[in-house]
Amino acid sequence: MPLTTTGELVTRATANRSAIASFNVITLEHVEAVIAGAESVHAPVVLQVSENAVKFRHGRLLPLARAAVAAAERAAVPVALHLDHVQSDALLRQAPDAGFGSVMYDAARLPYTENLAATRAAADWAHAHGLWIEAELGQIGGKDGNPPLDAHAPGARTDPGQARAFVADSGVDALAVAVGTTHAMTTRTATLDHALLKRLSAALDVPLVLHGSSGLPDGELTAAVTGGITKVNVGTALNIAMTGAIREFLAAHPEAVDPRGYLTVGREAMTRTVAKIIETLGPVPATP
Repeated sequence: MPLTTTGELVTRATANRSAIASFNVITLEHVEAVIAGAESVHAPVVLQVSENAVKFRHGRLLPLARAAVAAAERAAVPVALHLDHVQSDALLRQAPDAGFGSVMYDAARLPYTENLAATRAAADWAHAHGLWIEAELGQIGGKDGNPPLDAHAPGARTDPGQARAFVADSGVDALAVAVGTTHAMTTRTATLDHALLKRLSAALDVPLVLHGSSGLPDGELTAAVTGGITKVNVGTALNIAMTGAIREFLAAHPEAVDPRGYLTVGREAMTRTVAKIIETLGPVPATP
């Protein structure tokens, strides 16, 4: 079916009191697994390509984006394409022609005033070109090998009052909030600041997004949705599933040289992970 948009799926999730699952993809196997997992539970899904994934692909956005669009258009459930953690304005400007309906513009590393100015400019450009835009306030650590911030470090949590002003002044459509998760966690031991999430949900009238969700156990994921999160980003959980399955396959088949064997089990493991996460969040209806 035709590509849908992240904005449409988030709106649908909000009406359903659920959250749309958004999975970061790196390879074609990731793309296929995310779609297959969503199809298995009859739920829509978002495919996310991060700026880091683009760098891995020699700085070229189109090869993976074109593959994702082609796979999405043949899916049995609605699929949206989202460009994630964009810091490069040049990459932002490639999004519409590459098939993306939304972008997460990431200037959270900058001081507040600079973050706001950069995000306002990005939002103006995005809206002029038909893109739904997400931003981040507070710092969700763990990207690029950096350690997570201490819970009490300045900027480690999103302040509700500051967030309200930031959303109003930047014009963004959704906000990723720092409430206790960390990117690239390989253990599911994170705990959310539920009191802060409740305050943020009450303070803001835009959808709230949770990054670093791979580190949360099922109960915390469910509580995040109950607390007001309507878009949940997942990346590392897929990589753990894929890598673990490939390791097991190669240990059992040391003679294997054809990548189709181990990529198949890796893709199947990711598919199961996708289905389980969507079911944990509460599937968003495939039709409005």
